[in-house]
Amino acid sequence: MSAVPTEVDPAPAPVRTGAVVPVLASAGITVALMQTLVIPLVPELPRLLHASAAGTAWAITATLLAAAVATPIMGRLGDMYGKRRMLLISVAMLVSGSVVAALSSSLTPMIVGRAMQGLASGVIPLGISIMRDELPREKLGTATAQMSASLGVGGALGLPAAALLAENTNWHNLFWVSAALGLIVFGLVLRFVPESSVRSGGRFDVPGGVGLSAGLISLLLAISQGAGWGWTSARTLGLFAFAIVVLLVWGWWERRTTEPLVDLRTTARPQVLLTNLASMVFGFAMFAMSLVLPQLLQMPKATGFGLGQSMLASGLVMGPSGLVMLLTAPLSARISNTRGPKVTLMLGAVVVAAGYGFGSVLMGSVWELVLVSLLIGAGIGLAYGAMPALIMAAVPVSETAAANSFNTLMRSIGTSVSSAVAGVILAQLTITLGGYTLPSQTGFRVVLIIGAGAALSALAIASFIPARGVSGSLRGR
Repeated sequence: MSAVPTEVDPAPAPVRTGAVVPVLASAGITVALMQTLVIPLVPELPRLLHASAAGTAWAITATLLAAAVATPIMGRLGDMYGKRRMLLISVAMLVSGSVVAALSSSLTPMIVGRAMQGLASGVIPLGISIMRDELPREKLGTATAQMSASLGVGGALGLPAAALLAENTNWHNLFWVSAALGLIVFGLVLRFVPESSVRSGGRFDVPGGVGLSAGLISLLLAISQGAGWGWTSARTLGLFAFAIVVLLVWGWWERRTTEPLVDLRTTARPQVLLTNLASMVFGFAMFAMSLVLPQLLQMPKATGFGLGQSMLASGLVMGPSGLVMLLTAPLSARISNTRGPKVTLMLGAVVVAAGYGFGSVLMGSVWELVLVSLLIGAGIGLAYGAMPALIMAAVPVSETAAANSFNTLMRSIGTSVSSAVAGVILAQLTITLGGYTLPSQTGFRVVLIIGAGAALSALAIASFIPARGVSGSLRGR
């Protein structure tokens, strides 16, 4: 974000808006698919890459860390030098990373490829920002809701698709398919998405980028690896302490530099601050579904509560929730237009809390878990559609990409914390079956109840957001 006056190129070319929305939404879904692509391979990665389980866990962690660094930086660069340009660079990183991973047969190139894939995570906030710049007012609400929901859609649809490929073809094909999808998206963006005429200009805040990256990497590394290293180990506590110190120094710098990476004065506005806090808590709530439901479906029937389904069947159960998110996006926009995005976010939180509440008691059959995932998916679609509208209502048009990227980062931090908390709970509440230690039904219930509590916490935070109509998101257009 920057205080430099917005630059607007004269006489922009006419825009064919009909293709912009589906192309950008497809880009978002493709990037989100990347996040779940490797999940079916996780149990097999040590054998496939001739490495330890602790080593192959970095195939997940590297993506998380790279995404945390890339999302805010690409948003700021998009505001400065062109959102379409940064979008194309992000998709190119996805393609390159997919090729590197597809060609890998050992741990190091796989980690490098997965990190490069993570660098594409700025696509969704960049896409939302392009929509704000290019679309007419009457189409903006639905379009941004669909783009925001694509994060959940891609994640839900990616699991069954990846499981199908992993079970029936060579595992390298997962990454070749990812590369092919990325190339298609790159071509579509190049052909149909115009470069925005709205740019802030200015100089990139290098110290701010380095400081935020160092702080986030330390924080997320401690969260993601703390269970394995030990939460009270010197390494974990040292990373947490380092993250706190670095982020405090970073905040001091951002308040004093003339062209900050993140304009903390804008971020501190009540509408932006509370939306980001609600997004982080909601990200925590959302991820609980992805952690619990697949395990319940695949747990052996001998446990007395597991449903004994395959990875593919589990993915097919989860897949419809992604379609519900996509179908809910227009409803989210309609409610935001009539009642305001604050109401939409609160309604989404209520629906998600209800879904987790039902899930804590309805876990005895496949159809019950399908119902729970559909309900939670609908709530996520409503809430994710409202978040960009709330952010854009409170920031200048020249800061749209940076503001949306920071909001996306808050969601990601929430999901990372959710993964760590759920991992601790499921590791503590266990049963023994055939010499193996497995999570207990009580453990799953506790995680689901915590997910419901997180959704209700997001509801409480959202209730304090200043009420403002969606028209506010179009200021500066």
